[in-house]
Amino acid sequence: MIRYIGAADDRFELSRIYEQSWKFAYKGLIPQEYLDSIPEGKWASTPDRADMHTLVYDDGGLVGTSSFCRSRWKNHPDCGEIVSIYFLPGYIGKGYGHELFTAAEAELHKMGFDTVILWVLEGNDRARKFYERHGYSATGEVLDDNIGGSDIREIMYLKNINRKD
Repeated sequence: MIRYIGAADDRFELSRIYEQSWKFAYKGLIPQEYLDSIPEGKWASTPDRADMHTLVYDDGGLVGTSSFCRSRWKNHPDCGEIVSIYFLPGYIGKGYGHELFTAAEAELHKMGFDTVILWVLEGNDRARKFYERHGYSATGEVLDDNIGGSDIREIMYLKNINRKD
């Protein structure tokens, strides 16, 4: 079941989704030492940010999450942004991501956005193919960062969503 995160939901359970997903999805992209050192609860406060909306995938316990908001990027102030979509590794590649991702898009649509952006690690081929299957295209905009002492590049993807008012 996909729903908004509730006050009674365990924030550490949600953070474990991020932690395990990072260790699975970013292996070989982010230094292993950094991945191994991610502290328990690192993302426990993420859903409680006033500017963020968070959906969860509940399968008798939290197994997936997606956060979204108005774009945080000055070049795209009128866009919605999917900030994250993460699942426990055992749920990846089984169609759950499609359900949660389209639910997040639908919520951004309800918020009035015609266009949605997101960022993805350049070398994360699995995620890039996932977004491309959902109609997203790379914009050519990049964000260079450093995680765990390793230079990384994120690529912006964009999709125009057709609103029916």
